[in-house]
Amino acid sequence: MSYKILVINPGSTSTKIAMFQDKDMLFNVNISHPDEELNQFAKISDQFDFRKDCILKAVADAGYSPDELDAVVGRGGQIPNIEGGGYFVNDVLKKVLSGDEILPHASNLGGLIADAIAGPLGKPAYIYDAIGTDEITDVARITGIPEVKRQPFCHVLNTKAMGRKYAESVGKTYESMNLLIAHLGGGISISDHQGGRIIDVISDDGGPFSPERAGSFPMMYLVDICYSSKYSKAELSRRLRGNGGMKAYLGTANCQEIEKRIQAGDEYAKLIYEAQVYQIAKGIGNLLPVFKTNVDSVILTGGIAYSEMLTGMVKEYIEPLAPVVVLPGEHEMEALALGAYRILRGEEEAKNYQ
Repeated sequence: MSYKILVINPGSTSTKIAMFQDKDMLFNVNISHPDEELNQFAKISDQFDFRKDCILKAVADAGYSPDELDAVVGRGGQIPNIEGGGYFVNDVLKKVLSGDEILPHASNLGGLIADAIAGPLGKPAYIYDAIGTDEITDVARITGIPEVKRQPFCHVLNTKAMGRKYAESVGKTYESMNLLIAHLGGGISISDHQGGRIIDVISDDGGPFSPERAGSFPMMYLVDICYSSKYSKAELSRRLRGNGGMKAYLGTANCQEIEKRIQAGDEYAKLIYEAQVYQIAKGIGNLLPVFKTNVDSVILTGGIAYSEMLTGMVKEYIEPLAPVVVLPGEHEMEALALGAYRILRGEEEAKNYQ
């Protein structure tokens, strides 16, 4: 039996949609939302009808009708107490996604819009590998301050998808392997995958600096900055996430541009680039012992994993410790579609969020 699946992935300034026939993509559209469009809404939740209408128009413009669909799957949002995998968009999940108790994020609209399109058709709506996925061990949550728990934020959707893809390529299952996966993008997160679960993570603000994020550094320096009166909370947050990392040092987060500078003899750009690689390698090294056994593979994925210069430099550090595989890019749309496809085929069971 063949299935037609609509994928919805709302982001801060765009809504990505795609339609799949089983594993094959029929069309893919990135709907851009300029500031003047979104500024009319006081809250992200207020964008619901606007984004839904944009999606339906894009589907019609591509020559398809919602009546053709067998399922709709949306990007999972900042949902608390949720494990990986697929979930029906039930009433409990909708209440959480539409409420004010969770962090406002455009991805929270994914499941809501999926249900609004699929529900009237009598078709299932799912989310898959939600951003808030929490599978880490209790010991991994402990920090040096009792009132602060470590949060399992990482690039769940893409890293789990790349884990499954690699496992399939070597004739194994994702659940049977020990995989350390580094997502290298505008933000960098590193995660340990064991038994099909993410058991520990280094979040994108807790480890290596990245093209546009500051990463971690000695906390007392941060305390001094916070009490210096030099920055407001919003300004400092932006300096840490958005204007940090290589962008702070070199004025750009574009790795291709930085590599061109290095090839042209820019020694300072080379130093900063090498420092980023050095920190990525250290982050990977921090999580290797968690398995208490040999890791099957270290996987480098994400947008900047397309850089042969960067991945080659990371390999020099890591390959003496573990095999390294490069699976570049962000495959979120494919990951969402394949999750729904496995559920429709009965290979996985969708859960009900409680």
